[in-house]
Formats: sequence, structure tokens, C-alpha cells
Amino acid sequence: MLGLSSVSQNLQPGFNKSEYRELVLAFSRWNDSSGYHGIPESKVYKTIYRAKERGLLNCWEMYEAAGHNVISIRGTRDYALSWMANFHAAMIPAKGQLKLGDSLTYDYHFANNDKAGVHVGWAASCGFLVPDVTAKVLEQYQKGVRDFIIFGHSQGAAVAFLMNAQLKYYQTTGKLPKDIKFKTYCSAAPKPGNLYFSYDYEADNQIGWSFTVVNGADWVPELPVSIQSIGDFNKTNPFKNVQEIIQKRPILERPIMEFVYSELTKYNHKAVKKYQTYLGHFVAKAIGHSLKGFEDPEYLHSNYYVRCGTSIILNPDAQYYQSFPDSDKAVLVHHNLKAYLYLLEQLKV
Repeated sequence: MLGLSSVSQNLQPGFNKSEYRELVLAFSRWNDSSGYHGIPESKVYKTIYRAKERGLLNCWEMYEAAGHNVISIRGTRDYALSWMANFHAAMIPAKGQLKLGDSLTYDYHFANNDKAGVHVGWAASCGFLVPDVTAKVLEQYQKGVRDFIIFGHSQGAAVAFLMNAQLKYYQTTGKLPKDIKFKTYCSAAPKPGNLYFSYDYEADNQIGWSFTVVNGADWVPELPVSIQSIGDFNKTNPFKNVQEIIQKRPILERPIMEFVYSELTKYNHKAVKKYQTYLGHFVAKAIGHSLKGFEDPEYLHSNYYVRCGTSIILNPDAQYYQSFPDSDKAVLVHHNLKAYLYLLEQLKV
């Protein structure tokens, strides 16, 4: 269900235009003056806590409003180490362990499906933040808070998907109380994992508890590059027994069919291996120079990234492009908060 006229004191399912707008306004104050120039302050949310930077320069803050708190996760900073969280784009299983430093090991669980996979850089970013987030949620719970919104824009949105999944898993283990309610807004989010992660995530957040808000002109939600290979399909599929089918064909047809099948599949396989090498091992080594004890994990042989969450599409029109024209120099013109707020006002909900 779409649309509520104002921010709710107690969280309700459904996309709330005012709720999302106030989250963006509050988040905008993290930028320098050029970032929020012309953007008003939130009249709903008050910052009550800001964490210290951790790991890949990750950070988060907590807002307070009547009836609920917000876990707001910062996006990419203009430093190489922060960008490495994005470039570390190989895929890892959605449950396992990451060695993030000499004194920090992260036992993570983002999905139950054994075929689920997630972006390793953003999983690491989540790992640096989740102990502090968990402690603060418990602290607020003791004060009577039961409702929390998880919010992020850009890289922060990618981490917000994983933060949602991790905190909900903690509710199943007893690390967090079961009566806490989480609602999530992922703004300008890139793709956090594969189809099986998306299936688990959306099943846990249906109906109306997690949204991904996308400007149709923004290139960031199109990343990371997705490569689907035969191994990314469910176990029951028509490609599983291709070799057996080929062997049943007349002997003169077999070489041609073998050749065609090889040509259609080998390049995807090689591309995934290259992504593992350059956006996996190479980037992990570079991160290790800055973060002592950071270890290169085992990767899934997959790069099949997909969108996640219930999509709210902000479609630009001709008038939008007059205010936010395409530009080869200002590559983030459609990704910035002002563009999203402009399109939000045009959204009919």
C-alpha cells in the first residue's frame, strides 16, 4: 500500500512519502554545506548519536522521532579506502565469516538459502558497524523504543540491506528481542547480492517493510555489473543435462552443438573469474595495506547481481532534465539528494 500523509509515530507497512522525505532531509546534514545547500532541515528527526568512523571509513548515526528511532548509514566518502568498499565487488556466500582485522572477526548471516550471495565490500562495511548498531538498538529498547527505521543512500543503502538482514537474524537467535520492528528505506541503492539473497530478503520484509527508491536516470542502481551463468540457475533447469541431450543427438550434429554450447557459456565463466581476481583478490590485498589483519575471503563463482526490495521508481520527465541535465563531467547529477527530492515531489502516491 502506498502513501501516508505524514510521518507515523508508530511504524506502519507501506511506502510513506513524507517518511522517506524526512529521512533524506535528516541525512543531508552529513554532507558539507554544498551538499545540503537549498535542502531544509528535517522537522521530524533529531540526531541523538553519531558513531566514530570504522573500517572502510564506515559510519552511522541515530535519529530520534516520536515513537521510533532511525539507523542512518553513511555512503561513500571521497577517500580511496571508502571507495574500496565499492570496488571490492566479488561475491561471497550470504552466511559465513569475515576476518576484518587482527581483533575483529565477523560471523555474518544475511540469508538462509545456501545459494544466496552478497557483495563482499558492503558485507565488510556492515561488519564494522553492526556491533555498535546492535548495542545502541538494545540501549534504546531498554528505554522503551520498539520501532526502528534503517536508512541509507548510495553505498549506505547497500549496507542498509545487509544491516536489515543481519539484525533480523539476530532476532531469531535471541541476540535482539523479537518484538522490535524494522522498516527499511534504501535510497539510490546499488545491487547488494544475487537473486537468492533477494528472494530471502524480500520474503522476510514483505509486504511493505522494505523499499528501494530509484531515480530512473541514476547509474548507481545499475551497479555492480551482473553476469549470469549456467551455475546461477536453480537445480531444476533445462541446462543441467545439456551434455546428455547432446550425446543423444545424431553423431554428425554433436560437434556443432558442443561448439555452440561452449561459445555461449565459456565467456561468462571467464568473466566471473576475472571479476574475482581484480575486484576480489586484488582489492582485498589493497585493503589489507590499510587495515592490518584484513583477510581475503573465499568467493562464490558468481557475479549475478540483481535489484532488491520493493521498488519505488522516480521517473524523470523533460522538465526534470531542464533542472538536472545529463553531463559527462557531473556524473553524480542524477544521484544526488536534490535530484531525488525533486522527483519525489512529482510522485503521485
